[in-house]
Parts: sequence; structure tokens; C-alpha cells
Amino acid sequence: MDKHSWRRFFLNRIKGNSGTGEMATLSFAPKDRKSRIPAKAFPVFTFCLLSVPALSPSAYCQKAEQQPNIILILADDMGYSDIGCYGSEIQTPNLDKLAQQGIRFTQFYNASVCCPTRSSLLTGLYQHQAGVGCMVNDLGYPSYQGYLNTQCVTLAEALKYNGYNTYISGKWHVGSKPETLPAKRGFDRYFRLIPGARSYFQRIPDRNNQSATRIMFDNSDFNPPDSLYYLTDAITDYALSFLKQRSAKKDPFFLYLAYTAPHWPLHALPEDIAKYCGKYMKGWDKLRQERYERMLKLGVIDSSTKLSPRDDNSPEWDSLSNEEKRMWDQKMAVYAAMIDRMDQGIGQVIEQLTLMGDLENTLILFLSDNGGCSQDIKGLSKSFLTTGEIGSPDSFEAYGTPWANVSNTPFRMFKTWVHEGGIATPFIAWFPERIKGGKIIRQPGHIIDLMPTLLEFAGGKYPENYNGNKIPPMEGISLLPALKGMSLKRENPLFWEFKGNRAMRSADWKLVSVYDNSSKRFKTWELYDLRSDRSELIDLSSKYPELVNQMIEQYNKWADRVGVVSKEAIDNKK
Repeated sequence: MDKHSWRRFFLNRIKGNSGTGEMATLSFAPKDRKSRIPAKAFPVFTFCLLSVPALSPSAYCQKAEQQPNIILILADDMGYSDIGCYGSEIQTPNLDKLAQQGIRFTQFYNASVCCPTRSSLLTGLYQHQAGVGCMVNDLGYPSYQGYLNTQCVTLAEALKYNGYNTYISGKWHVGSKPETLPAKRGFDRYFRLIPGARSYFQRIPDRNNQSATRIMFDNSDFNPPDSLYYLTDAITDYALSFLKQRSAKKDPFFLYLAYTAPHWPLHALPEDIAKYCGKYMKGWDKLRQERYERMLKLGVIDSSTKLSPRDDNSPEWDSLSNEEKRMWDQKMAVYAAMIDRMDQGIGQVIEQLTLMGDLENTLILFLSDNGGCSQDIKGLSKSFLTTGEIGSPDSFEAYGTPWANVSNTPFRMFKTWVHEGGIATPFIAWFPERIKGGKIIRQPGHIIDLMPTLLEFAGGKYPENYNGNKIPPMEGISLLPALKGMSLKRENPLFWEFKGNRAMRSADWKLVSVYDNSSKRFKTWELYDLRSDRSELIDLSSKYPELVNQMIEQYNKWADRVGVVSKEAIDNKK
């Protein structure tokens, strides 16, 4: 469909008309489209759960001895409050049901940005130990080489070592060289967007117009069709395809389902956008307040957590013209639609598991790779078509700082920062056969904990050596005690570093320092008591200078151990 036809269809759907009928759905199924499960959400999921047969006590014990299937779902650039069970107005019935019947963590952390989070999540190490201390560019240091090194083992390699079939569908972004692709890091089958996110509708050149964004299906390059293609649906479809093809196998499986949604560009299907257009005309201040109040009622936060002020770079909503308000409303409507479509895909995966009889023996985890993204992509968009309606194939937009501030309610800051707005993620664990659901866990968890947790669930071992290389010990701890209602015994603090932004958390104390790119200097260390100030509004560093010095010393020892290189050294080497 050309851009004019898509525009007519897009506008008709937004206005509530049926449109031309040319595009009932924009997706791509790897097999015959007739075989695709219809896109349904909450009602299907409810039916699936009710259709699982009850187990007798003896059958339960027998099931508990089996290695569980594992599905790890990762959203991209999605904020802490962007799904319903964490306070959002966005329709996410499948994730909400997982949360209702599973467990939610209120203090779970990522690494503040995509590549470091993915490398840490996949290896159980801090990203510097895995070779991805920054992004995918080689900065001239082993800890910043830009791709997974051979001195780490991935979840796929570790689980495959322990008898699992392994699949990945979605975003990779931890190396593009042949030796670093998923097939070389333990995955049996894969459908992968190799770099970061680009157009959801078509392959287009990168920002330098040198080559099109690379997507691979197993070991071959994948070329999307000219129509009936939408990346989020393709990621779901290939995950379903992998599950269907292994349905007769008895071995357990690990599926890493890494959606690019809702990472920019803002691209969504008209039928999904239509659900949200006009709903954001009330503005970001009111939306943040409404989310905050829902979060309090849900128990995701308590009254000690205050709503942070509107970000300084966000104007007052009432200062905008009506045209500007409509533009901002459209941006957030598309962003919401992207999350909605991801949730629909998760519902399809759950339905497929039920049809295969695998749902009752499957652990499902969900989280995001960083907080909401405030990035301005106007310069980047010059390399792409930007003439279409926001959300259409010929547009290239991000939702901006004001809406990212809403995504990260009630916290400050955004993706790449190590304040709570950059590193806090919703985290859901669902496995009714092994985990008593309906609980909220307020103990801190971190992506480095996923490797020990999944291996304990799988009854597997973490290798000391792999492919002739000595592998560092895991940095995290198993979350299984917390999932069973017990306290976690974490002996070491948690740490963060990205482009000079630094932090550590020890018990309820958090130390934070921001690197000022304009002055090329570190800002003063800040100290927060997260027990009474999760939103990091009251800096206590001047009140507890001895504690600050002790924590700085701990941070420096950690930084030396894992291979952190100072921002000044990296800048001077460029």
C-alpha cells in the first residue's frame, strides 16, 4: 500500500470509519496466515487459565520435579508505570492477569539502557564483565568492546547445557559480527533484529544511509514483505512458530521474547491507535497524578513515595495551543497502542502454550530494559521519511520528555540515567504450579539475578568453564526465596554505570552521581534513603558524609573489579 492509501486508511480508522478494508491487519505470519491464532487478549487468557486441568497432590509433586519451560519477555524503552498492573491507563489485560495470578516486584532494576541491560540479563554478570559496558561500539577497552565476549555464558548456553531447547524472537543488540549472533551464543532458532529498533513497517537505511536495518531468521537475512507486516506481530508470530514446531518434543524450552515495542519510532496499527486518540488531551500533569493515585491503590508504591515534580523540560499543558495538544495526544496514543499490541501478542503466546498443554509447566517473566526514553530524535529522523501522520510508516517520531516523565511516574529522570526513573522496571513472575500468586515483593531485585534464578528453577548448573574459557562467577542471587515468601539474603550492594552516570544501592541507601556532558565533569554524589524517599527528592549526602565516603569506596572497588573505565579516559581516547 502506498503512503497515500495508508494515510486514508489511517485517518478513516482514527475517525471511527471502517476504511477501505485493504489492511484488516498489518502483520506477517511465517506460515499460512489462516493458521495464525486470532488476536485476542483478556477473554482468551481467562479461558486458557480456566481450561488448565486441576492437578491432584501426587500429580503436583510429579510436575514439580520436571524442568519447567521458561519464557523471558523483555519490553524496550517502557517506563515503570506503563502497564495496567503498575498504574497505567493503557490496556494490558494479559500482563495484568499474569500479575494478578503471579508476583510483582516493586523494586526491580535494569541497567538503564538497552545494550547493557541485555548483556547483563543474558549473562548474570555486570555488562562491563560481558564486554558491553556502553553500547555496541568498540571503545578500545575489553569491557567496552561492544559485543558479548567469550568469557561469559548466556542464559541460552547455560540452559542448553542443562537440556533445554532455546529460542529467541525479537531484539538482539549485543553484537552483530557473525561470531556474536544468537546461533553462536546458544540459541537453536532465532528471528532477530540485530541492532536497535528502526521502522516497524519496512526495512530502511540506518542513520548514515549505508545499509538497511538487519533482521535475520536463523542464519539468513530476512526481508519483510511490502505489505501485511508489522514488527511487533512478526516477533510474536515467529515465537508462535518456534513453539508449534517443537510441540512434539519432550525437552523443556527457553524462549527469549524480546519485543522492540514501545521503542521509537512511534509506529502502530490504526485499529490500536483508535483506542487511545483523545484520551491524552487532559495532559501530562493530570495523567501523572492519576497514575500515581492508582499506584497507591494497587500497592505498587506506598504513601512514603511522593510524586516527583514535572520535569523541568516539560511545559505546562495549558500553555500549549490546541494544535500542539492534539499533536502530543497523538504521540502518546501511538505509544499506548504499541504497548497494547505487545500485550495482545503475549496473550497469543499464552494461548498457544495452553493448546500445547505446556502452560501449567511454564515460568513466565516480564520486565523492561530501561525507563521511559526522553531522547530527541529530530536529527536522527532526517535520515528517514517523516512526511506521514504520526504512527504511520512514513513518520519517524518519539514521544518526548513530557510523556517519558509520565511513563516513569512517580520517579525522576529517564533512560540512561541511574536515578529510579532510568533503572526501575516492572517485573512480573508467573508460575502458579510453583509460585503462590497475588503477592507484591518489595525486596530489591536486579537483572543479574535472573541467571541464578532460572538455573535454580531448571535444576541446572552454572559452568565454571565453557568452550575452553573460564567463566566468572554469577554476580546475582536466586530470587526463588522471595518468590516463596522468604527474605532474600543479598550480601553485596547493587551497582550501575553508564557513560559516567554512576550509582550503588546498599540496603535502603542509594548513592548517585551524574556525569555532566557539557562541562565534562562529574556532579557531586547524592545520597538517598529509599525507604522514605523512593522518588529521590531529598539529598542526604551533607547529613551523612561518612556514609557517603564509605559507599564511594565500595563503588570504586566494584568499578575496578568489573572493568569500568572512567568517562574522561574514554572521551580523551576518542
